[in-house]
Amino acid sequence: MATMVQAIRMALHVGEERLGVTDVFGEDVGPPLGGVFTATQGLKTAWNSPLDERGIIGTAIGLALAGQCPVAEIQFVDYVFNTIDLLKLAGGMSWSSNGDWNCPLVVMTPVGSGIHGSIYHSHSFDGMATHIPGWKIVMPSTPRDAYGLMLSAIKDPNPVMFLAPKALLRAKAAPGEEIPGEPADERQLSKMIDAPLGDRSQWTPQWPDTPDMFIPIGEARTVRKGRDLTVVTYGRMVAVCTKAAEELVSEGVDVEVIDLRTLWPYDWKTLKESIERTSRLLVVNEDTEVTNFGEHIIRRTVEECFYVLSSPPKLLAGAAVPGIGLADNLEHASVPQRAGIAKTMRELAQHQP
Repeated sequence: MATMVQAIRMALHVGEERLGVTDVFGEDVGPPLGGVFTATQGLKTAWNSPLDERGIIGTAIGLALAGQCPVAEIQFVDYVFNTIDLLKLAGGMSWSSNGDWNCPLVVMTPVGSGIHGSIYHSHSFDGMATHIPGWKIVMPSTPRDAYGLMLSAIKDPNPVMFLAPKALLRAKAAPGEEIPGEPADERQLSKMIDAPLGDRSQWTPQWPDTPDMFIPIGEARTVRKGRDLTVVTYGRMVAVCTKAAEELVSEGVDVEVIDLRTLWPYDWKTLKESIERTSRLLVVNEDTEVTNFGEHIIRRTVEECFYVLSSPPKLLAGAAVPGIGLADNLEHASVPQRAGIAKTMRELAQHQP
């Protein structure tokens, strides 16, 4: 069973072999490292850029407009903030040219907390990303979704931002969630596509025969069906919310968990059906709570589902602090944790109008 980072690597290989990817680049993305998380090991189109995030995004835009198909990596999302003006240009390219110019590029970057990255390696980018018009924004929570969403991102004719939860990059697929074509033995897969330690000059990967498996951008996934409360989440929080929901089964609380997978354009049809059925909503993510993307979901819920709600919709998100501390207690206090999520689920499910 592949880990998420292996799934991303296999998708990029399919991209360069069959979907027209011409360049995979960023800081330490090429040989010998293959990226700090090893997402680009063994790729034939991977190359190292200077340590210049603005240069990376600018080069990706230039390549896309020249007819190439680039995938650019920002090593940590914390360092993409100084490229906002360039991201805005890429997002507006098709619109401002009345559809004459597309900008087919993918920007992939690790996001979120959970690895003790402290203040410079723990940021989220959800709200900021969805505020840049013209971009599609995806965030997988499983290796299979990472594979399928990356292939869809590569095929899209305009910019897609692929936000990879860094705490999930080593997470393995659950049984039944394997990528078609991958070896059943995870050790065999590692021998095939993970570069050895030490001298890698003579190493070449042996890629498994995986298919063009596209997960549509804009399609949510119902992880757990339930009757008492709808929980909308994505990325690392999907597994945390699912475990919290399972804890409440013994109390007779039945929680529905929806993984957005795509933040923009998001699957409002699936969300609305669930909210109208359960009459309650909780949105959970790691991004700072002020001007949070979850607030948009809540606003739309109030506008379109107000008369079926049995309790006020609620957001659980990261604390509005400048950064996330290194120590366990500081990191845990900065982003939602399972116990707090379960407590809020219980309160919302039991709330009576």
